[in-house]
Order: sequence, then structure tokens, then C-alpha cells
Amino acid sequence: MSSKDLFNESKKYLSGGVNSPIRAFKPYPFFTSKGKGSKIWDVDGNSYIDHCLGYGPLILGHSHPSIVKAINEQIAIGTTYGTPTEKEIELAKRVIERVACVEMIRFVNSGTEATMGAIRLARGFTGRDKIIKFDGGYHGSHDAVLVKPDSGGAGKPDSLGIPSDTSKNTLSIPFNNEEKLIETINKYKDEIATIIVEPVMGNIGVLQAKKGFLKFLRDITSENDILLIFDEVITGFRLSYGSASEYFNINPDLVTFGKILGGGFPIGAFGGRKELMKMIAPSGDVYQAGTFNGNPISITGGITTLNELNQTVYKSLNQKGKFLRNRITESINDLSLDLSPVGVASMFQIYFRDGNILNYEDVKKSDLEKFNTYFKILLKNGIFIPPSQFESCFISNAHNDDDIEKTATIIHEALKEVFK
Repeated sequence: MSSKDLFNESKKYLSGGVNSPIRAFKPYPFFTSKGKGSKIWDVDGNSYIDHCLGYGPLILGHSHPSIVKAINEQIAIGTTYGTPTEKEIELAKRVIERVACVEMIRFVNSGTEATMGAIRLARGFTGRDKIIKFDGGYHGSHDAVLVKPDSGGAGKPDSLGIPSDTSKNTLSIPFNNEEKLIETINKYKDEIATIIVEPVMGNIGVLQAKKGFLKFLRDITSENDILLIFDEVITGFRLSYGSASEYFNINPDLVTFGKILGGGFPIGAFGGRKELMKMIAPSGDVYQAGTFNGNPISITGGITTLNELNQTVYKSLNQKGKFLRNRITESINDLSLDLSPVGVASMFQIYFRDGNILNYEDVKKSDLEKFNTYFKILLKNGIFIPPSQFESCFISNAHNDDDIEKTATIIHEALKEVFK
């Protein structure tokens, strides 16, 4: 069956024809048949250089031989046990060795579960209810973080089905705005348990903190006995060997992981210093549990991935990212376009607007119609990126120089066509 036929069939059984809204685009998404290295193939026989990479997890590319081998060996001896395994200890040690702020960790099943657990722990430790997030920051799909600001500064639900009584404890403020953060902390000083932040906001493109902002967060939270959570579900083990906390030289109190940590399999984790993590059940009274926590398949994927991710790999990834971003910038300049290329390490994106972009309000001024045209031109020419202005594009270690060169060339031609 073709992708069109499969989508029509899928709509009979799956809400909107997909299992996550970010996978939907008009007139219909392509259905994937396989992935290998830097490429994926659809059921219609087309191949694409993949810069979506499962929305970030596949830093080694599709079907990496070491991961395939390790997973097959694990499957042969069991897929889940409901008991501890030695591999859980092994992966915990590897994360703790890499990430300075992590002394103890809890493995869960998704980034959503990771941020939910970290926020619950922060509330349990501080005895406070309110949390601060930043407008446009995505921390999963649970009620406490699907929140947007109302005119009075309190939080309001960003989805049907979320009680306003839940949202009122989440304060959402503009990213990179020190004055607004100081004002909010002064207003609710003794009620705020934690500030949760993506060190690089990867769900509204690739939006970085302005110089000094992450340090400001570290300082103001320490001064006010507020816990700082780095949500590294996207940036964890992508920016560097020791994740964003190493890359930016800022140590949060708690950190969440996902995506890359599972090597292509579902996983999440949150960790921090022992004083905090010992409060998690069964050693403490902050409850967290899950049938598939520490699942041996995902844990095996994580161990194998971290084994592959050495400093040489990060150097190569960062060089590829820098090269591609430079080529994109050259194209924008050559074509005299008012666009904003952004990115860091092996992440990249183009905002279809000009000017200095500091927060979500700035991002929302992007020309979504032109981005959509750009996406479709790339797809037609064998380049797959996430079908949204509000996502990050990625590079994997499987992308070779030819892949990067072809991507740069097709982006140039796509931009020329969009603005002809």
C-alpha cells in the first residue's frame, strides 16, 4: 500500500491517523519502511537523508550495528523481568561518570515521566507547590507543564482536560527575561519549588539562552532555595560527553534525560545529588514507579550508545554541525534573505523571520507558510527534517561528508525556490 492509502486506512483506527501530533503534515505523512545509517525509506520507494532522526534519539544513525547486535543478544535472554538487572547499575554508573551533577539516578520510560518525577521530587524536597517554566518550553505532556501564561501572570491550561487548579501552580514566563523572573520570584518567593528549563530550547526550533542567563538561573535559584532542573531530554549526551551541564559549565540540582539515553528505545531518567534522590521511593516518601522502569532492552540500547559516544565522535558531530550551519548562513547571505539560522553542536534550524530571537514570542513571528513550503521542497528532493518550524533538526554520526554537502546544496536550492 502507498503512504496515501495507509494514511486513509490509519485514520479509521488511530486518532488523526497518527500516534503523535508532530508526525502529521498535509496532505499526509509518508509511512516509513526502514532506516539504515543516515537514511530512511518510505513505502513508496523514496529515500531521504534523515535530519529528524526520530526527533533526536538516533545520534548514531539508524540500525547501528553495535546496537542491533547488543539488542538481539538481550532479546534472546529476555525482554522484561520485573526484577533488577546488573545492566541498570552499569548504565547508572556511566551516566554518573559523565554528568557531574548526577550522583544517583532513576530510570523511567519517557521524557514526560522524567520531568514529572523530577518536579514531584522538587516539590517533595522543598515542601512547596509552585514551579516556574519558560514560555514555549516543552517538558512533556503531563498536566503540570502543559501550561501557558494568562494575562495576570498565573498559569492556565494549554490543553483541554487539564484542571485550572493544576495549572495555577505553574508559572510560565518569557525565556531570557531576567527582570520578569526576578519579579515572579519576589512575588511567590516562599511558594516556588523549582525552575525547570531546557538549556537549549529544542521544541521551538533551537533557541539558546543569551550570554549569562543560565548562570543567572543557577545563582538566583541558589539564593532563594529553589531547585534548578535542567531538562536535557533533547540535549542530554548530544551537546557533549557530559551533556549541557558540561557544555555550559552549569550544574543544576536535578537533570532529566531521554531520547539518546535509550539508543533508539523508549527511556527517560532523572538524577541529581544523593540528598535529593534518596527521597525517591522505596528509600524515601516521594513515590515513583513503573512496570518498564529499567527495561533491559532500553538499558542495553543506552549502554551501547554511550560506549560509542566518545570525544572523537563529539568532535566530528560538532564539526559537521558547524560546517552545515556555515553553509546555511552563506546561502541566506548570498540570496539576501531576512532569515535567522540557528543551532549548536549537532542541532540546526532556520527561523523564517529576521531579527534577534530571544523568546517564544519572537519565534511565533516566523512565517509558517514559507517554512511549510521549504519543508515540502526538501522532502521532494530527498531531505527529511521535522515538519514544523518549532522543532530542531539533527545530525548523526552516520551522516558522512556527502550527506552534509547534499543537505547544504538542497537547502540552498529550496530557499531560492521559496523566495523566488
